[in-house]
Parts: sequence; structure tokens; C-alpha cells
Amino acid sequence: MKRFIDTIKHIWSIHELRSKILVTLLLVFIYRLGTYIVLPGVNPNMLAQMQSKSGEGLLGLINIFSGGAFGNASIFALGIMPYISASIAVQLLSLAVPYFQRLSKEGESGRRQINQITRYITIVVTVIQGFAYITNLKIQSGDAITSAVPMSIFIFSSIVCLSAGTLFVMWLGEKITDKGLGNGISLIIMVGIIARLPQSFLEELTSRFTSNGLIVFVLELAFLIVVVIATILLIQGTRKISIQYAKRNIMQGGKMMQAGGNRQYLPLKVNQAGVMPIIFAQALMFIPATISQAFPGSKSSFLQSFTDHTSFPYNTVVFLLIIIFTYFYTALVINPVQMADEMKKNGGFVPGVSPGKKTAEYIDNVMSRITLPGAIFLGVVAILPGIVMMFKVNQAFAYFFGGTSILILVGSILDTLQQVESHLLMRKYDGLTKGGRIKGRQGGSGISI
Repeated sequence: MKRFIDTIKHIWSIHELRSKILVTLLLVFIYRLGTYIVLPGVNPNMLAQMQSKSGEGLLGLINIFSGGAFGNASIFALGIMPYISASIAVQLLSLAVPYFQRLSKEGESGRRQINQITRYITIVVTVIQGFAYITNLKIQSGDAITSAVPMSIFIFSSIVCLSAGTLFVMWLGEKITDKGLGNGISLIIMVGIIARLPQSFLEELTSRFTSNGLIVFVLELAFLIVVVIATILLIQGTRKISIQYAKRNIMQGGKMMQAGGNRQYLPLKVNQAGVMPIIFAQALMFIPATISQAFPGSKSSFLQSFTDHTSFPYNTVVFLLIIIFTYFYTALVINPVQMADEMKKNGGFVPGVSPGKKTAEYIDNVMSRITLPGAIFLGVVAILPGIVMMFKVNQAFAYFFGGTSILILVGSILDTLQQVESHLLMRKYDGLTKGGRIKGRQGGSGISI
């Protein structure tokens, strides 16, 4: 305990770190305040119907990511999700389209152009999602919308407010990244998720208390801790390939010197794809839900099974899709041939493996072997909320047992703690842990935005 208190004192004594913490807290407070500012023309006292339905299925997941802003009909209702969608689209374009590939290789200027294109795409996505959101609001809770103004004016003004809110949240995230701690976008999502945790926790505790299931509740908390620990292992797990660099003579200061000869390691992450396979799989699984909503009179048991998160067909298909997308995304991100060529140019080689084609094949084999257990474990994490719901766990609380929620939470916290530890170690203070170093998601884990 004394060591923990000393660490807190050291953190607060570093002026730069203290300023970053205060800036982060201020910007997060502004974001949370905006989630309670309701769209003009909406009566917040008449949103009970939408609030009850926003806790189901897809709407419940979106509501969690927005920190409750979605159900509150807030100006931040869409949150940062349009920006994430645009970032994912641009990231995929950077892997497949030559123009974007060229921009990604042009350094800082190319990065600025890619960021600008991402912002333009974000506006387009926000307008489309804003219109869909207002349409859903009108269907689910039309009585909460004022009749004093024409519906066309309300829709236009609401889309403008939602677009401005998303751009402002995006700006907050960028400022947190520049002036604060951690990845701002991931931190905003994390804050939104955590904001829903106390209410979900109390609802689950109340339901278990009234049904004399306190022991079951304790077991749930113990299982949640195990899931968090396992997720940390998934995010930080790496396979190191030993690389030996040959000695070579170089001229330095008019003298001939030897360089190289040292041994380094090429770290390959077990979960190189991060949270992307889950996002892709869930995006595909939204199609049956959309079809069933478009045809409400349809009683197809096949479609109904794919809209139920606890059904066997839904979880099986999601699990298989995540394994497929994990291999697909890893193949796009990792290029063994390029790695082998760069290694060969710098005089590096894997001991016992010939440089060039053999090295590329070796890296590809290692990546394939470690991707399979990572993909299986990622699939298990993704379907855990549906599994725990089968044991009568509250749906809002069940989302914290897996899926994108737990991966973003753990990844964002690790990123932030890593930055804090770096500041401490730079000033020769002890780190946050006695042994080992806290590792974030650098290198491709997590949401790459």
C-alpha cells in the first residue's frame, strides 16, 4: 500500500504528467456532459419507450458504446462510431487501393491527407447514420418529438446537430491524444462503456439479491475477473523470432569500425488483428436483423435465430466468421515477404533459416500457427456475452463479459498505463509494477485509428 501511495505521489509530482491527466479529465468531463444535452425538439421526459428498447440487441450495443447518449437522444448520440467506421474503411483502402498505399508511404504529409479524407468520409457516414437514427427515434418514440415545427425541419436540424456532435467528439479525441494520456478515440469509447457499468452492476445485483442468488453474483464477478485477465494475455501475447545481424565494416569519423553482430527479436502478436474481426463479424450479423425489421410480419424461425444473441446458430456463425476474418485481416496486415526483404537488406537473418524466400516461409508458418489459437480465443471472447445470458445474466451486464467492450476497455487502460509508466521510468522512478513492463496495443492490436 505504501508503494502504491508513493507511486501516486510521483505521478502527481511530474508537472508534464499532471497536466496531461488534468487535460484528459477535463475533456472527458466535457464529453460526458454532452451526452445529456438532448436534441432540440425532443422532450427528454417522454423517452421512456425508446430507453426500454435501446437496451435490446443492436441498439443496446450502440447505447453502451455511446455511454447512454444513444438512448438519451443526445447531440452525441452517434458518438465516435461514424469516425471509427470511416477509419476502418480508409484502413482497408490503404491495404488494397494503390493511391492510398502511396499516401501511407509518404510519411507525415501522406498521413495528413489520409486523416483529411477520413474526416470527409466521417461527415458522409454521420449524415447517413443521423438520418437512420432520427427515423428510428420517430418510430420508437414519436410522441417525444415536438409537433411545433414541421418534421422536415426537425430532421434537418437534428442531422446537423448530430454531425456537429460527432465532429466535436472526434476533435476531443484528437486533443486527448495530443495533450492528454492514451489514445483519445479509444479512451472516449472506454469512458462511454464504463459509464454504463455502475447501472448494469446494480441491476444485476438487485436481481440476484431478490432471487437469493448472491453466491451466483459472486461467481459472476470471479468469472469476470478471469475474463479480464485472459483478455490481457490475449492483447499482450507475442511470439518472438530471434534475428541475428551480420558484422560489417563502416566508416565513422574517419575510422573503420565494425557494426552489427547483435541479436534482436521480431515480435509477432498472437492477436495481430485486434478487435477488427469482431467488428466485421457483427456487421455481417446485422444483416438478418435488418431484414427481419424490414419485414416485421415475417415469422421465419431461421431469421429469428440469427437475431437472438443466445441462440446456437448465431453464436456458431459468429465464432466461425471471427476465425475467418482473423486470418484474412492478419494476412492483409502482415507481409512475410516484405519482412524478409527488409531483414535481408539490413544484413539480418533468422538463425538456421536461409535469407529471402525461406525466411518469408518461416515467418508465414509461425504466423499461421500463432494466429489459430489467437483466433479461437478471440471467437470465444466475442460470444461470451451470449453464453452468460443463457445463465440469466442481465443483458446490459453481460456485454462486459466479452466482445468489443472488454477488448476496448482492457486495451485502452493498458495504453494509458503504459504512457504513465514511461513518464515514471524516464525520471528514474519505479514503474507501476514490480516486475515486467506494461505493454499497450502498439503494433496492431486493438482498434487501429
